[in-house]
Amino acid sequence: MTKLIIQIPCYNEEESLGVTLAALPRQLVGVDIIEWLIINDGSQDRTVEVAKEYGVDHIVNFPTNQGLAKAFMAGLEASLKAGADIIVNTDADNQYCADDIPYLIQPIIWDQAEIVVGERPIWQTKHFSRSKKLLQKLGSWVVRIASNTNIPDAPSGFRAFSREAAIQLNVFNAYTYTLETIIQAGQKGMAITSVPIRTNNVLRPSRLVRSTPTYVLRSLFTILRIFLLYKPLRFFLMLGSIPFSFGVISGIRWLFFFFSGYEKTRVPTLILATILILVGFQLWLLGLIADLMAANRRIMEEIQVRMRKQDFQKKEEFHNE
Repeated sequence: MTKLIIQIPCYNEEESLGVTLAALPRQLVGVDIIEWLIINDGSQDRTVEVAKEYGVDHIVNFPTNQGLAKAFMAGLEASLKAGADIIVNTDADNQYCADDIPYLIQPIIWDQAEIVVGERPIWQTKHFSRSKKLLQKLGSWVVRIASNTNIPDAPSGFRAFSREAAIQLNVFNAYTYTLETIIQAGQKGMAITSVPIRTNNVLRPSRLVRSTPTYVLRSLFTILRIFLLYKPLRFFLMLGSIPFSFGVISGIRWLFFFFSGYEKTRVPTLILATILILVGFQLWLLGLIADLMAANRRIMEEIQVRMRKQDFQKKEEFHNE
C-alpha cells in the first residue's frame, strides 16, 4: 500500500489555511492512503483550530517560532514516523495549485525520481516584480551550478519526496530548506527532477521574502555554506589559487628585474609575493582539513540514515504485529 502525507508548515495561517486544506485531495490514482499534516510553528492565532476543523490527521506543535527550515524538517520526521511512502510539501498560503499534486508525485510513483520540484510559471506570475523574476532565475542558475542538477525553479516550496530521499535529508540552514535540499540531493546523487505546476492568486505577502536584497544575500550565503559542506577541498583550492597566482606573478616579476641588473632591489615586491604564496598555501591546507572533516560528516550521515531506517522498520514491524 502506498501512503501519501501532505505536510504544511504553518505560522499564523488562520486566514489562509482553510482555503489551502479545502483544495487538498483525499484520493488519488496510484495512492492508497492520503493524510494531511501541519507543523504549527509557534502560531499565536487559530491555526491549530482551523486545522482540526478541516480534519487534519497529524499536528506537530512548536511552542515558539523556529523558522521554516526547522518546521520543514520536523514535518519530514513526523511523516516518516507516520509511515509515509511519499511526502508532499506545500505552503499554507495556497500559493500552489493542489490539483497539480498528481503530476508532482508521478515521477516518484513511476520510480523516475526521488525528489520532484514544482516549477512555477515565473514569467507569467503577475504579482512577481521584474527584478524578482530575474533574481529567481539567477538564483536557480547558481543552484544548478552548485548542485549539478537541472532544477529551473529552485526556491519553489511545492515538492515531493520519496521515503528514501526524506530519510537522507538534513537541513543545516535555519532560514529556508529550498536551496539546501536541492544542493544536497545533487551532491548525494539522488534522482531529482521538476514538473511544471500552476499557482493560485496571492492571499498574503510572502513572509520569507520581506526584502529582495536581504533574501538574495541570505540565499547566496546558504549556497556558499552548503558548497563548503559538500565541496570544501574544491572551494579552498579555487580560493587559494587566487593569492598564490598573484604571488607567483609578483615573484616572476621580481626575478625578472633582479636578473636584468636593475639597481633597485624591489624588496616590497618580494615581500608581497612571499605573503601571497603563503596565504595560498594556507588556504589549500584549510581545504585539506575541511575535506577530512567532510569525510567524517559523510560517515556520520550514513550512520544516521541507517539508524533512521532501523527505527522506522521496527515501528512498521510493531504496527504489523
